[in-house]
Amino acid sequence: MPTAVRISGKLVDEAKRFSRIDHRSLSGQIEHWARMGKCAEENPDLPYSLIKEILIGLDELDQSEKTEYKFG
Repeated sequence: MPTAVRISGKLVDEAKRFSRIDHRSLSGQIEHWARMGKCAEENPDLPYSLIKEILIGLDELDQSEKTEYKFG
């Protein structure tokens, strides 16, 4: 359910710039940052790159794009 929230103009401007770079909508960019921030707070010992790879993997599982990992 969508909810309207107030955020600073500075954050909106930054989100607009990054949304163009990452080919996301403005709301999609803010949602992405919120999701990443939530994951980072819940897992303070994990680097950003690992959190991002985990989220990509979870999305691939949701989309049935999984393949067996081969060690070595």
